[in-house]
Amino acid sequence: MADEKINLPNFSLSVRLKYVKLGYHYLISNALYFLLLPIILAVLTHISMLTVDDLIQLRENLKINFVTVTLCSVCIVLTCTLYLMSRPRKVYMVDFACYKPKPALMCTKEHYIQIVKRVGKFTEESIAFKKKILERSGIGQATYGSEGLMQDPLKRSMADAREETEAVIIGAIDELLAKTGVKPIYIGILVVNSSLFNPTPSLSAMVVNRYKLRGNILSFNLGGMGCSAGLISIDLAKKLLQVYYFSYCFYC
Repeated sequence: MADEKINLPNFSLSVRLKYVKLGYHYLISNALYFLLLPIILAVLTHISMLTVDDLIQLRENLKINFVTVTLCSVCIVLTCTLYLMSRPRKVYMVDFACYKPKPALMCTKEHYIQIVKRVGKFTEESIAFKKKILERSGIGQATYGSEGLMQDPLKRSMADAREETEAVIIGAIDELLAKTGVKPIYIGILVVNSSLFNPTPSLSAMVVNRYKLRGNILSFNLGGMGCSAGLISIDLAKKLLQVYYFSYCFYC
């Protein structure tokens, strides 16, 4: 007798597991409130049923057990205070800014592929891979390229790379300061992230010197860590703000 194959439903297609995970995270994050809610409702229901005689009797009992009631009240207040103080502090983004280059640096996908071919150091397979990356990256038909990329021959020196990076960082920070009105002296934390370019002096030192940030600023420069450093640097800025909660943070 041949074994019958049991076709189980593909839950990954029928159920959006992402939303299940978000719901579970929300439930666990607010578990204490969900546990306290039935107790509070039960207490309020019981209080609403008390009569005047019950309230008088309750007052007499409180007079007799004054020390016990006071100690219990102090313990409850201390527990609530410790819980509120131990909770992670919320971090808010005040504003953001993006650097917009000059119109002369506009570059289409086709023009970029022509530049890649002109370099003469990429195989047809590599060029096909670059085309696939462009199609799947979410970049529009035209975007901005660096000034060194648009030149013929290409500018590929360290000085040109630093000039390009400084233009992007300074342009974004200048716009951000203009939008928020925050003075550089109030910035207490600086986190600069560059996935590949990691020069000396560091980019964070360049920002500190450029905007004359205060001497006790917490400055962090993450470089050469690849694309994953973006998430790491955001998490670093968040945790620093949870500790130094009366501060502003520059994140570049």
